[in-house]
Amino acid sequence: MENHFPVKKNAMLAKGTFASKVAFVTGGGTGLGKGMAGILASLGASVVIASRKLKVLEAAASEIRSATGGEVFPVQMDVRDPSSVENAFNEAERRFSLPTIIINNAAGNFISPSERISSNAWRTIIDIVLNGTAHVTLEAGKRLIKQNKGGVFLAITTPYAQLGSGYVTPSASAKAGVEALTKSLAAEWGKYGMRLNCIAPGPIYTEGAFSRLDPSGSFKDHALDRIPAGRFGEIEELANLAAYLVSDYSSWISGEVIRFDGGELPMMAGEFNMLKNIDSEHWDAIEKMIRQSNAKSKL
Repeated sequence: MENHFPVKKNAMLAKGTFASKVAFVTGGGTGLGKGMAGILASLGASVVIASRKLKVLEAAASEIRSATGGEVFPVQMDVRDPSSVENAFNEAERRFSLPTIIINNAAGNFISPSERISSNAWRTIIDIVLNGTAHVTLEAGKRLIKQNKGGVFLAITTPYAQLGSGYVTPSASAKAGVEALTKSLAAEWGKYGMRLNCIAPGPIYTEGAFSRLDPSGSFKDHALDRIPAGRFGEIEELANLAAYLVSDYSSWISGEVIRFDGGELPMMAGEFNMLKNIDSEHWDAIEKMIRQSNAKSKL
């Protein structure tokens, strides 16, 4: 089941941390986006949540308001359409003021052998993930520069953006582009008082993501087996990390990609990590063979 408010874990930061701040969260009606919007609202931010599905946004806004008492404003927006993004920021400014916290969470993904991917399917993922992040980031950035305001941007990527992954090549390519965009603008826009970072989460169960990436349900056990922490991440854990990264407490962090995966990537990368399945009895036998081999080599 997808996590809902009230959250299971307390917010890491103090109440009022984001008082007088306005945040803008794409894909804010469900899953990770709703979790991040909720924790920001609980800490005093006025939050705009945006996606294509207005009814979903309205339900999420009502739920977050009831649980946190915070201000949440739903805005219909398609990240693929620059004019839609522009209109959404106009609405945000009319309702609150120009957002200075921007979280790019909207995403699209599916599993498929790459030779089966149509040009339209490829374009759709690139448009949502990479172009959509660019549209939102550039629209907000231009407004912040014009109004002489600093700001902080956070993008949600994935650990496989670093190394690539088969069967999700559009997503891997687009997320890698988002990370490059983030690092580039962190260097370029720092002079305007802006920071940009990414969180690359490993598996966190949400109904939407897992319905596309694990439709048969067979992936879960395999995924858990390669996570040293022995469990999936939780939305509240990600939300707390996100809140820290967009707060003033992290004001010297910019241009970073924070991997958040319970140790999954190091487990997958280590050549000998499969040895975790060897029990103590077999280790005794292996050590005996090694000692015998060493003794022979000295003869």
